Amino acid sequence: MNHGLALQHLGIPSTIPASPTEAVLDRLPTPHQGTLYCVRFTCPEFTSLCPVTGQPDFAHLVIDYIPKAWIVESKSLKLYLSSFRNHGAFHEQCTMDIALRLVQDLEPHWLRMGGYWYPRGGIPIDVFYQTGDPPQGVWIPSPGVDPYRGRG
Repeated sequence: MNHGLALQHLGIPSTIPASPTEAVLDRLPTPHQGTLYCVRFTCPEFTSLCPVTGQPDFAHLVIDYIPKAWIVESKSLKLYLSSFRNHGAFHEQCTMDIALRLVQDLEPHWLRMGGYWYPRGGIPIDVFYQTGDPPQGVWIPSPGVDPYRGRG
């Protein structure tokens, strides 16, 4: 995590990191300190690799968080998520690694993540994580992803 304001990606040509552990997440001070609000990132075309077969896995990710002191810079998040493209890990590990990295780096008031994975072997796997109850009075919309019925 880049803890200062010397951003490593924004406005600079960047390449996809070779792995999630090599990815740098830039953060910025939340523009409204003391105000509770929800930020949502939706990644409908997330890809990773099955660690056993090497075949591609696909997911629709929804990340909601309520910033405390920091927000994540979106280009660095996009590059981080893209770094999973050649990374072998099970659905549960990918989803939880992303959620826990964001919690560690941003220290938000609250974070919720849904990993809606497309079927492999006829069974979709959905993985959900939440840090606890969200603060009162914050509008947090439904993730908007239906249970699997030919997701698209």
